[in-house]
Amino acid sequence: MASQPHVVIFPYMAQGHTLPLLDLSKAFSRIGVKVTIITTPLNEPSIQTYITKNHHIHLKVIPFPCVDDLPKGCENTSHLPSMDFLVPFMYATKGLQLPFHQVLQDMSNSDEGLPLCVISDFFLGWTLDTCRSFEIPRLIFHGMGVLSMAICKTVWVHAPHMTAASDSEPLHLPGLNLPFTLSTAELPETLRTPNHDDRFSKFVSEVGQADVESWGIIVNSFLELEQPHVKSFESFYQNGAKAWCLGPLLLYNELEKIPDQYPTATCMKWLTEQAMPASVIYVSFGTQADVSDTQLDEVAFGLETSGYSFLWVVRSSTWCLPKGLEERIRNKGLIVSGWVDQRRILGHRSTGGFLSHCGWNSVLESLSIGVPILAWPMMAEQSLNAKLVVDGFGAGVKIPMESGLEAEHQVIGRKAICQGVRELMGGKKASYVRERAQALGRAGTRAVQEDGSSHETLRKLIDTLSAAQN
Repeated sequence: MASQPHVVIFPYMAQGHTLPLLDLSKAFSRIGVKVTIITTPLNEPSIQTYITKNHHIHLKVIPFPCVDDLPKGCENTSHLPSMDFLVPFMYATKGLQLPFHQVLQDMSNSDEGLPLCVISDFFLGWTLDTCRSFEIPRLIFHGMGVLSMAICKTVWVHAPHMTAASDSEPLHLPGLNLPFTLSTAELPETLRTPNHDDRFSKFVSEVGQADVESWGIIVNSFLELEQPHVKSFESFYQNGAKAWCLGPLLLYNELEKIPDQYPTATCMKWLTEQAMPASVIYVSFGTQADVSDTQLDEVAFGLETSGYSFLWVVRSSTWCLPKGLEERIRNKGLIVSGWVDQRRILGHRSTGGFLSHCGWNSVLESLSIGVPILAWPMMAEQSLNAKLVVDGFGAGVKIPMESGLEAEHQVIGRKAICQGVRELMGGKKASYVRERAQALGRAGTRAVQEDGSSHETLRKLIDTLSAAQN
């Protein structure tokens, strides 16, 4: 009898990078593949909660290294006192290489033997050398969509913005057929810097080299969404590496009943009390964006002025509601802090829109559930995701902001926020963007079902890896 197929998954220690890979582990387990997830002690409890009822998924814990320029107890980007520690954190992960090597060595010495492959995050580029030493294929996970990755790679390699007449002129990106016009001003800030001599850029260059030399790429997207851009994206890789579109990964994870605890249960109860379906705008800016107290004030006044009901997740230890506002919004809005189950909130019948930073996970969660997006990109490749949602898919509208300036460097006024909310929830485009989001949601659901594009790609991946091992 053939042994059970086995893959190793090694997520980068950040919520937005880990959750999709936990969803992927559920996808593998559905088709009878054993999964070993590698993590560190302080990340173990949250992952264990997520996989506890699945006997195909196992956890291997390795120690996180102690380094001088990182506070003790920081084993996840959510533990960092500020984003100033992000680059030291990235470099610290290199210290996981020896214990990772030992994990594979122990597997090699066991009766079960080595896995079919290792799927590791883009930022864990050193895993390639270890995989090579055991002759195991390494697949990369970026946590981004196909088109955003293709744009970033094209700009990094070709620097086409040097040929544009000005920051506002449309760029020509070699080999890419964009569904929208794109200017230098709309590129992520890290791609607009003239040189790449800083520590972050050097780290990205290093892991980027390991990226292009890897066996393949796992993409949290689906062909019906981004197929026109797959070939362009694959052209950056060596040795015929393929991009395996397996998403939306969140749809492989069946939501289980949650304990009656704050704040998610409070949110669900409040949403259920709203009389009208699709009447509430959900507001969240992710886990990594630093939003100033001044900006949070403007959001609060903008939401109030819009006249629409809102559910807002605030992640700030310093901000409090402006005086008098709490009383005025008492029956119109709910503000909570801490982690909430975003997928449940988006899936509630009362939720009609999502004011989002446009991280790729949030984009996929919203569109997979059929909820249109009010796009407010703040960092990284979020500006590209926002362009794709609004101009490419027609499934959202964008908050007006100053061109060429990252959202984290400007304060968006209450008037612009109010205008955006009204446009998404009840403006001329409201019906159209909702229909587009719902159509994409139906396509995403079909993709992960039996005979769907992502489901078939998942099976083909395991068959290809199994044939290569035998």
